[in-house]
Amino acid sequence: MTLGGSFVRRNFEPLVLSVQVLVDLAVILLACYAGYELREYLFWGRPTDLSVYREIFLLTAAVTLVCFHAFGMYSPLKSLLNIEEFKAIAKSSIVSFLVVHMLLVLLRGTTNLPDKGIYKYLLRLHHVIDLETGTDDIPLWPFSRITLVTAFLMIFVFTTVSRFISFRAIQYLHRRGVGNRNVLIYGTGTTARRLQKKFVQVPTLGLNLAGFVSEQSGQAGDRLERSVILGAADELEWLVRKHKVSEVFVAMPEASEERIMEIVEQLDQLGVVYHVVPRFYHLLTHKVRIESLDSIPLISRPDRSRSLLGAFAKRTLDIVVSSLVLTVGAPFFLIPAMLIKRESPGPVFFRQTRVGREGVPFKMIKFRTMHVEASSEAPTPSNPHDPRITHIGRWLRRYSLDELPQVINVLKGEMSLVGPRPEMAFIVEGYGPMERERLRAKPGLTGLWQISYARGEAIHDNIDYDIYYIENQSFLLDLMILHLTLFAVVKGTGAY
Repeated sequence: MTLGGSFVRRNFEPLVLSVQVLVDLAVILLACYAGYELREYLFWGRPTDLSVYREIFLLTAAVTLVCFHAFGMYSPLKSLLNIEEFKAIAKSSIVSFLVVHMLLVLLRGTTNLPDKGIYKYLLRLHHVIDLETGTDDIPLWPFSRITLVTAFLMIFVFTTVSRFISFRAIQYLHRRGVGNRNVLIYGTGTTARRLQKKFVQVPTLGLNLAGFVSEQSGQAGDRLERSVILGAADELEWLVRKHKVSEVFVAMPEASEERIMEIVEQLDQLGVVYHVVPRFYHLLTHKVRIESLDSIPLISRPDRSRSLLGAFAKRTLDIVVSSLVLTVGAPFFLIPAMLIKRESPGPVFFRQTRVGREGVPFKMIKFRTMHVEASSEAPTPSNPHDPRITHIGRWLRRYSLDELPQVINVLKGEMSLVGPRPEMAFIVEGYGPMERERLRAKPGLTGLWQISYARGEAIHDNIDYDIYYIENQSFLLDLMILHLTLFAVVKGTGAY
């Protein structure tokens, strides 16, 4: 490995952060200039000199970068599918827009105050930081408010695209092993194995799992799925140094509080970052409120009712999009229907009873992708070569076009564009308390699970995606999932 390559690997996160700030600065200034061009030349004719906006755009860049930092856009920790990062872009754009407009008022040049008393000192300070250009031919205040609005719209669009490219670039580097952090999982139980599964599913987390640490001795060398048990608890210090571990995940929620504190204290002494999976961690997958009764912490659930405005926006989006698909997208229904009828006898559509919100059953509609004699209650095909699937059905499933008729269910209000996928009744009958949480939301055409790394696995084995959506659902989140779904469809990463 070259000296430069070694330096990059050791200082990956600081370097990425520095580059990201510089890229964001360039993107913001480019977006401001694009907003100026759109306003001045495409829509309203007579241009205003760009010099009028120079100081305003620099102020906008400074404020926006501060907002990016305040909303966690420079945190090394990433959320599920970077959903929170994309939401932070929208929040930052709105807040920075309001702050810049407030500053334009506060930093306006002052000429009508008396230069005496306390005003004498305030005026001197204000003249240092005001936004006056100092020339008579290019005054500050004839700038266009429409230009600023357009500029901030461009900041939102350009930053979203830029961050999407950045995430892809970082993912590519992590897949090649650049910037990955060596980690250990302390524990060998069910929770530890679930953590290992996540590390395997999402290599873009940048975590290189060295192996497991067992509470019991004599298990070194035993395999747990794709990794091995490296040693026992009394070898923790040696294992950390040997494998150059920077983080340890303590995955023993069943252990006593005293034992967990002992492990944490030891990791503190070793100077290793640690993460503890808490007891009742399933409860913490929901939104919770941390309170205290004197010195005793309490966990409670906040109000779970959705706002009327959010529900109205979601239903409006469902109606508008499904209506457009049914009218404008008519050829996408006609062509598959003709090909299905031509290849195999039977109906064009496949109807199956699924369980919707609050456990209410409904008939879900899809294009038929299997031969008629295939049982409707049989397990879903797990590979593209399943003999039950027709040739046209294989193509429809690959690009998720077999799901198109479900816009009828969406228009009827039985489903939504975004939500947990509806399951069959016999699967729902075996639901436990966690799985029943899925029934709190209206089922959807697409959702987080469909665009996740766990897309090829069973829905009910990846309940955390649906729980995350239900607890964080919003109009903005729905738009983001629909946007990412379009990419998945174009790439052909649909179901078998």
